[in-house]
Amino acid sequence: MNDSFVNKTFQNALLFDSAAKEIFLYQHNSNEIYRQWCSALGKGFKNDSATYQSTPFLPISFFKTSKVICEDENYEAVFESSGTTRSSRSRHYIKDLHIYIQSFTKCFELFYGDVKQWCIIGLLPSYLQQNDSSLVKMADVLIKLTQNRDSGFYLDDLDKLNMVLLQLENKKQKTLLIGVTYALLEFAEQFPMQLHYTTVMETGGMKGRRKELTRNEVHDDTSYFRFWMHDRALHVSDTAQSPNIVLLQQ
Repeated sequence: MNDSFVNKTFQNALLFDSAAKEIFLYQHNSNEIYRQWCSALGKGFKNDSATYQSTPFLPISFFKTSKVICEDENYEAVFESSGTTRSSRSRHYIKDLHIYIQSFTKCFELFYGDVKQWCIIGLLPSYLQQNDSSLVKMADVLIKLTQNRDSGFYLDDLDKLNMVLLQLENKKQKTLLIGVTYALLEFAEQFPMQLHYTTVMETGGMKGRRKELTRNEVHDDTSYFRFWMHDRALHVSDTAQSPNIVLLQQ
């Protein structure tokens, strides 16, 4: 895959359908597993007016049973799923880490702005104990890009995390706290607080550490979190009851 082709994937939305068609053809021609899936479905871009919605998406189960990769079988990195389910772990083969990093950094900038304006904190104990987590790779790169001395991973030192968050709040520093769900719940129970300048991003579930909850159960009126989603235009908030922590996203 040449650089000019790669760059098209990061251009504006007006060119998205055109780039998506090219990527589909590349995947179809270069990825044996994907080509077999498309043939089985009989789907793909049928004509020039088709959009990316016409593209058949590969089921994630294939990443557990097959080596999904384009062209030759050389790759620069491989990430694996957390393996908390009874089934085998999914494997994601990365041929070019530069493209992978470019993808999530540009995505971050699209939704959150300049990464240097943020302090990013990772509360990802179960992921840090693995050496093949794509989430840790993403967080590590973004943490370094912030160039903020308080950015970093906090394994089990919740006391230090509490102190750092309070200091960041006092400084009115925009902060992203990205954490595995069970660790965020444990932190919320031990250190209830109101956060005005911190965005909390939760992922990953309970990892066998606590009773499994659905996403709705984590976020509903009986959860440990109260998410205040601030509407900048209307200056209103959507609230949910919680006895332990108030999280305010400005």
